[in-house]
Amino acid sequence: MTDIREVVCRPHPSRGLRFVLGLGAAGAILAAVRLVCRGNLLDPWAHGGLFVASVGFAYLYPATARVSADARGLHSRTLLRRRSLPWHDVADLHVYMQNSRHRDVRRVSVVLRDGHRRRLPLPWDRAVHHRTHFDAQLDALRAVHRRYGDPESRHVPVVSYRAAGRGLAGWLVLCALLLAGAGLTAWFVPVAESQKAAWSSAVPCTAGTAGRGDCLTTLPAVIARTEVGRVRGPSRLYFADGTPSERLAISREGVQGFRPGDSVELILWRGEVREVVGEHHVWREHFTGAGDVAVAAAACALAAGYPGARVLLRLRGRRLPDDEVLPSAHPFTGALAGTALWLLPLCYLHPSAPLAPPVAITWAAAGSLVTLGLLTGAWRATRVRTPGQAEAAEAARGFSGPVFLAACFLEHTDYNPNGFGTHIVLGDGPPAVTPHPGPGRFAAKRIPVERLTVQDVRRVRGGDGDTVPRGWHIAELDDAGRPVRLAAAPANLIRIIRELGATEGTAAP
Repeated sequence: MTDIREVVCRPHPSRGLRFVLGLGAAGAILAAVRLVCRGNLLDPWAHGGLFVASVGFAYLYPATARVSADARGLHSRTLLRRRSLPWHDVADLHVYMQNSRHRDVRRVSVVLRDGHRRRLPLPWDRAVHHRTHFDAQLDALRAVHRRYGDPESRHVPVVSYRAAGRGLAGWLVLCALLLAGAGLTAWFVPVAESQKAAWSSAVPCTAGTAGRGDCLTTLPAVIARTEVGRVRGPSRLYFADGTPSERLAISREGVQGFRPGDSVELILWRGEVREVVGEHHVWREHFTGAGDVAVAAAACALAAGYPGARVLLRLRGRRLPDDEVLPSAHPFTGALAGTALWLLPLCYLHPSAPLAPPVAITWAAAGSLVTLGLLTGAWRATRVRTPGQAEAAEAARGFSGPVFLAACFLEHTDYNPNGFGTHIVLGDGPPAVTPHPGPGRFAAKRIPVERLTVQDVRRVRGGDGDTVPRGWHIAELDDAGRPVRLAAAPANLIRIIRELGATEGTAAP
């Protein structure tokens, strides 16, 4: 692979792609024939043919893509654009992994010397049976890059959604939208409070105030029929003679309290029916209080804290390699949840002036101290720990009897067939891989310590998979010439490596 001088990447042949392209061509021909023969721009067959042709044209873009690499540089061509990059401007080739619900899509991203990134149209992988073709083309591109350029990394960096090289634009936009929603909702707090206060203080209309909308007008009516909607559908009351309107949409529970033929009184306020008073049932319109609106505003502001925490973690790990996995933002989620426990009740009880009463001031001060403590703990919990920063006391702690440590080999080996191991047992016998946390060595498989040599200890990368926790470290081992990766928490990994017995030349974590 290192002797490759030129590479050409084309789309992977697919029957589905050829079928869609052929269908698009047939649709274009059908639309042209119908327009020529009929001469009618409103012909439905012509419109259907144009639609099918547009779908085929959309698939024509990836079908005509082409990427090549030679001594001059990296060249890409699509239906609408051509681009060439000399090798001295290319710093590295990364794998950009886009996660979805059903399958992961992998594409090649070009990292330039100035820090900018550009994704290549090819190769790309969106199915399991395309994986071998993608890997072969990527290896060929990297081989040409090594021959004519100077790549920064020796391994293939995989930038997953957990990696430090992921972009910030999506999280920034989401945070800004949630903060804008919180501000807009908070603006409606005094509006809701004034409306509910006006409704509560409204009095029946008199002869002098009959034309005003702020007083209460009472009208008699007879219910002609009722309509009970579905659980989420509208429910309606229909009035005889259309007095004061033909129908009124109310809640499902409110409709169930009335029967056709019931004589009721309708209370109107500001031109709308606010109450329906019957002999056995009364329905009142619910006015959203200022406390409810303030809680919604505070909830939006707290929800904006999660994307803000993701942005903070990415800025904090900006000096890390692009493919290294960042710590999880879950500690900040816990801090936000703890803040919600005291902030939401405060906003509900004191929506307009949360710091006016002395009790509210004490409440807010105590809650702020709790939030500060939670955020400090989250900041400490999400700091980036390098392999050399494991606590010495934990790493050097002795043990007596069998100890089961959560760890797993990422490759399938004779002592880890089909990746069944979830723990490693130390003590009372040779180290072994077990599919359970103990007790006992049932189904344990001995680790061939004499064959293993530790090459390096590093943090988790995007290429290690999403099943490895973010806070774990990876030990790269040599198993009689075969590379093997062992994943475990930092302190547990050190204990396992010491128990395995590192040979001369072993890299100390």
